[in-house]
Amino acid sequence: MKKALVFLLSAVITAVFIFPGISLAVNEDLDDPEDGLVSQNEALSDLLTDPPADAPSITGTSYILYDAESGAILLGRNIDSQVQPAAITKLMTVLLALENLDLDDTVTVTQPMYIGIPENYYTLGVTEGEEVTVRDLIYAALLESDSDACLCLAIKISGAESLFTGLMNTRAAELGCSNTFFTNCYGNDDVSNVSTAHDMALILNACTDHPDFVDMSTTFQHTMLGTNLYSDSRVISNANRFISTQEYSYDYYIGGLTGYADGAGYSIAAAASKNGRKLVGIILGATDSIGRYSDMISLFESGYTSFSTLPIDQGEFMPLYNDTIEQINSALLGTDLAVMESSMELSSYLTTTTSRVSLGSTNTVDLSNVIIDTASTEDQDFRIPVLRMFNDGKNYIVGVLNIRVGEKDNLVSINPQKRSVWLTLKRVLVTVIVILALLIILVYALMIFRKKARKRASREFNNRNKML
Repeated sequence: MKKALVFLLSAVITAVFIFPGISLAVNEDLDDPEDGLVSQNEALSDLLTDPPADAPSITGTSYILYDAESGAILLGRNIDSQVQPAAITKLMTVLLALENLDLDDTVTVTQPMYIGIPENYYTLGVTEGEEVTVRDLIYAALLESDSDACLCLAIKISGAESLFTGLMNTRAAELGCSNTFFTNCYGNDDVSNVSTAHDMALILNACTDHPDFVDMSTTFQHTMLGTNLYSDSRVISNANRFISTQEYSYDYYIGGLTGYADGAGYSIAAAASKNGRKLVGIILGATDSIGRYSDMISLFESGYTSFSTLPIDQGEFMPLYNDTIEQINSALLGTDLAVMESSMELSSYLTTTTSRVSLGSTNTVDLSNVIIDTASTEDQDFRIPVLRMFNDGKNYIVGVLNIRVGEKDNLVSINPQKRSVWLTLKRVLVTVIVILALLIILVYALMIFRKKARKRASREFNNRNKML
């Protein structure tokens, strides 16, 4: 009996480790998976096709409201139409200065850094031979839109403005700007700078990733100390009404610029952050200097109330991932095939309407197009859409499962690191519980066996005494 119990215990423990039981269920009953299905790329602009009924009416040639986390465009008009960006060109110049210079670097002013700027443009008033810090120049560019400050930064970085504009265009392309071309670093009306609301949103978004940009852009006033040529300090005041006035003050504003160009009208670039969610707004070709501020506030408020950005948590999708692998392997039982490799790629965020989010959603995978050739000996690769299905019928592709099916002779471990912590913990707990239960049974059985053995020995002893 003792040997039998030991054998039973060993067998059960071995079975628990080698053949772990996994209960799986995958919902693949999609009611017409093509109906309302939005791809990851389409999700970035899909909201433009169905704006909220209470969306604000914005004046201007073009405008955009952009969600920085997901990259989604919430609201907009003519977002890719090329226009003159005017003084908000300076955003790219300041971005490159922050990326390529130290704030405490000193710039020694030369004539090309201020000669040629039109008389009606704002300037800091630097002169040849004056030594000015990069910090002061950036403050001047952001708070007063000073054009000579931008020329100083451009020539400090590249040696000549013409070389610097090449750097501007290269950096714009790296940010994803496809309709932007700069030939001037500060927004001269007489040159052919062109950009779009969408592209300028990408540039401002990159600017606001720099804490120094946010700190400087939202400063009410900066005092520039005396230089080697002028002992008097200069006060640089923020002309942006989000900062300089109470009427248009906006608590969530984190930086931007305004501009004006003859024939192009007024422009404004602004970013806001509320509860960790950053929105970027651009209005180009506005007809009114004051109205662009109220329009921008209306855009931000609509963005924060009418739209929601949801983080895509990979851990939430791991049970679905594991279940899908098991379902495919179950379907392949009796064949020479099995899943050999697998991985999951997910978007980081999904932005949709707040009303849609309130209705609820479910996660699933679309297996409708997975057809495995069981007669093939070649590896077969599949990209299976991962869906978030909202209860109003709108379905978003939020990721993809990469599956490789091959012959079992070549079978390898399927991304064990992808297994969720809970599944691993559950398996360990089950194993421990089974072992403990078996140990208790074993101890109890041994106690009974020992008790019976003692009784038998006692009887045998008594019987021998009687015989004597």
